[in-house]
Amino acid sequence: MYMIQKGIQVGFPIILGYIPVALTYGVLASQSGMSLLDLTLMSALVYAGASQFMGVNMMAASASAIEIVVATFVLNFRHFIMSLSFMNEIRDRVSLKGRVGLSLGLTDETFAVASMNKEKAEEEKGVFFYATIYMAAYLSWVIGSFVGGLLGEVIPERLSQSMGIALYAMFIGLLIPSVKKEIKFGFIAIIAMLINVIANQFVSSGWAIVLGTVFGGLTGVYFLKEKQQ
Repeated sequence: MYMIQKGIQVGFPIILGYIPVALTYGVLASQSGMSLLDLTLMSALVYAGASQFMGVNMMAASASAIEIVVATFVLNFRHFIMSLSFMNEIRDRVSLKGRVGLSLGLTDETFAVASMNKEKAEEEKGVFFYATIYMAAYLSWVIGSFVGGLLGEVIPERLSQSMGIALYAMFIGLLIPSVKKEIKFGFIAIIAMLINVIANQFVSSGWAIVLGTVFGGLTGVYFLKEKQQ
């Protein structure tokens, strides 16, 4: 019980951050033509905020299914890295079954919180601490999306369009701490943005996002490798 209470306490800031963004996603998805069931299932099965916003925008722009799938895969590929990194840290203290289950709940935010509390894995029933954080975050995202879908049917479209700033605020919130530590992260973001803008002149918006993500990521690999050397 102690680990569950501690997990709720540590994960509460994530819940507070997820709910408004999930509401925004639900409203925008609803008004882009997705049904309440579809947008809620997307949150339940995909469970990736940035990818869901991108998917909704790409669907609104009439992008093809393959463009959406590839763009989502590329954007979410970082989850493989996060899962491998964190699971490697706790592999001696958490069973394989527990690690597999926990890996499914990792997001940028839960990974950050879990990484700052790696010592909990050494405590008795420490796996419940992580599971509580992940489940609280997951439920807040899915429920928030559902409520947002309901609101999307009554909120004026002009108002909902202004809510889209939540996505940019989320990205900026994730980017600024990294830029403060290392200015090169800012250059990587700018390069990815420029590639996307240029690619938009020659290919569809869906493939432009894919190209910007891939080549922006490769630029990041170069800069990080240079830093390590």
